[in-house]
This record gives sequence, structure tokens and C-alpha cells, in this order.
Amino acid sequence: MTQNKNQISDPVPPEIWHKNLVALWFGMFMNGLGFSEVMPFLSLFIATLGHYSSSQLSIYSGLAFSASFIVTAVVSPIWGSLADRYGRKVMLLRASLGMAVCLILMGFVTAVWQLIALRFIQGIFSGYMSNANALLATQVPKRESGKALGILTTGNVSGTLFGPFIGGILASVFSYRLTFFITGGLLISVFFVTLFFVKEHFTPVAKEDNLSTKQVISELSNVKLIFGMFLTTLIIQASNFSISPILSLYVKEIMHNSPQVTFYSGIVAAVPGIATLFAAPKLGALGDRIGTSKIMLGGFIFAMLVYIPMAFVTNVWELMGLRFLIGISNACMLPAVQAILAKNTPSNVTGRIFSWNQSMQAAGNCIGPIIGSIVSSLFDYSSVFISTALLVFINFLLVLNETRNEQRSVN
Repeated sequence: MTQNKNQISDPVPPEIWHKNLVALWFGMFMNGLGFSEVMPFLSLFIATLGHYSSSQLSIYSGLAFSASFIVTAVVSPIWGSLADRYGRKVMLLRASLGMAVCLILMGFVTAVWQLIALRFIQGIFSGYMSNANALLATQVPKRESGKALGILTTGNVSGTLFGPFIGGILASVFSYRLTFFITGGLLISVFFVTLFFVKEHFTPVAKEDNLSTKQVISELSNVKLIFGMFLTTLIIQASNFSISPILSLYVKEIMHNSPQVTFYSGIVAAVPGIATLFAAPKLGALGDRIGTSKIMLGGFIFAMLVYIPMAFVTNVWELMGLRFLIGISNACMLPAVQAILAKNTPSNVTGRIFSWNQSMQAAGNCIGPIIGSIVSSLFDYSSVFISTALLVFINFLLVLNETRNEQRSVN
């Protein structure tokens, strides 16, 4: 494969991709918010839709929670293929409008099966994140992709982490149903921001000229590295989400059933987003200078050192401080994966590669809570943090092996 295949044939003026970065960051933030905002009260909302036993409520809540992620993992490659044929902007518009309609309709449901069905459909309309990354990756010069994609990633990460906190406030101030309407309205604003402010010059590709999966893989100069990054993404997300099922319960335990548990649980959930928001752009720029893989490996080591003491905290303030540090490690890891994919993927298959990566991210979102639930049921809440540190260690060894002989091509 020739070197120029990894470059964009028609450079995009900085003023265009700078404006796109701002608009797409807003879209990424709202997209993350829309997926996670309903999490704090989803099971409570389901309880209002009928008379269910505790076991039924757990099953329905689990289905509603995981439905979107499961479907996203399946359909993302399809949207990625269409993005490479018709352009990424049209996929962004499709995703934002579809998400908005689904959330608004959730506010009208009268039965639990309707809610679960809409969560499945919401997953079908996923793809904003992967297409935003792909669009920007094809416009930004490779030497600046780490910083640009680091900034973009903070949008989704921050939205996802702040979502439960904001959703809890909205649900308590207004109502469950009105929160769905508000969130849907926010995503309609994403549709219009994308429509009017995101610029893309794209020439549609004929169906017969669209590359097959085998041809896409043949376009890659380092197949092992790219697929290694997919697995890395899955493990990162599984690590981040493994503590989701027990985080509020852990806060309740260390606060000894204080009546302020709900408030502090929201803060503990949101704190990493604050750290990621400020750290990711700086770490992305540093990765462009010293090597993206070095930043990622450093993030893994730092995460291991932070997760282990979380298992032994004695008060909520210690947990908050350590969660803040986890936000810094997150800023090292996911943006680095996006940058490595961007630097090692030809622009003509960028949409497909980023969509495959989103599938792995969604799979990690599903696997993580399962791991956390199993570990906490077999042992205790503290053990979840130890098992998460072990997952990060496995990821560290994986990436170390993948990048040891590929430093020059990765960076």
C-alpha cells in the first residue's frame, strides 16, 4: 500500500475543519447526553408502567438498558458502509433526527414493551459518534489528528458522564416523561446545528465501486494494529462500564445509607467527565508530539494505579478524588485509539473503520455491566474495582505487544 493512500487528497482549509470541530463537539456532547440521561430513572419509569415484581423489574430494566447498545453493535458497520458511499454528513443528520424522534416517542409510551422497542430503534439510529470522528479524521491533517480527535472525544465522554447527573435533576424537577421530551428537543437542535454548520465536500460512490469488507481490510497497511485497536476499545469501554451497576450502591455503602446518597452518586458519576474535558485536548496534542501509543500506555498504567485504591476508600470524598483521576486516564485512552485509527486508515475507508470501532465500543458497553454485576454478586462491591484494574492490565499488555514494533507507523 502506498503512503499517499493514508493522506487526504484534497486538503480542507483549517477554518472549515475548525468550525466543523465546534459543531461536531456540540453534537457529540448531546448524543452522549441523549443515550445516558435517562439511565438514573429508567427502572423507576418502568415501574410506573405496570405492576411488576422485583425480578420482573430487573429483567425489564436490563433489557431497556442494553437494547440500544446491542443494536448499535450490529448496525454500525452497515451505516459505516453507507457513509463511505454517500458521505458522513447525511449519516449525522439521520442519526440525530432518528434519536430525537425515538426519545420524544418514549415520553408517550404506556407499556414496557413499547419502551424496550423504542430503545431498540434508538440503537438502529446510532452512528453519530463514529461518523463525526470519520468526517473530522478525513479533514484534519494527520499531524494534528491527535489533538483534534482528543477534543472531539471529550464531547461524547463528557455527555455520557454528565448525562445521568443532568437526567436525575430534570426528572426530579419536572417528570420522567417531560425529561424525554426535553432530551429529544436537545437532539433536534443537534440536527439543525449539523445541517447548517457542518461542511463536507463529498462525491458519492457508485454501489458497484463500494468496497467489500475484504477489500476494506486489504486497504489497510497494518491490519493487526487496526483490529488490535478495536479490541482495545472494547476492553476500555468494558472497564469504564463495569462499575456502572454498583457505583451508586458503593456510594450508599461508604456513606452508611445517608439520605444524601442520590446527590453524591450523581457527582461521583459526573466527576470523570470534568477531568476528561480539560485533559483530553492537551494529552492529544502531547501524543502528536511524542507518540500517541505512549500516551495510551501511560493512561493504562495510571488507570490501574487509580482503580485499585478505589476498592479501599472509606469516604465519598476519597472516591470523588480517585474518580477525577480516572477521568484523566480516560483522556489518555479513548482519544488515543481514535487518533491511531485516523493516522493509519486511508480516507476512502475511514467511515467503515470508525463504524466497526463503534460496534466494539457498544459491545464493551454491554459486557462491562455484566462483568461488574457478576463480580459484585460473587464477591463484593470493592472486588469490582480490582477486576476492572485487571481488565486494564490485560489491555496494557495487548497494546504494548501491538505497538512495540509499530511505533514509527503508529506515530
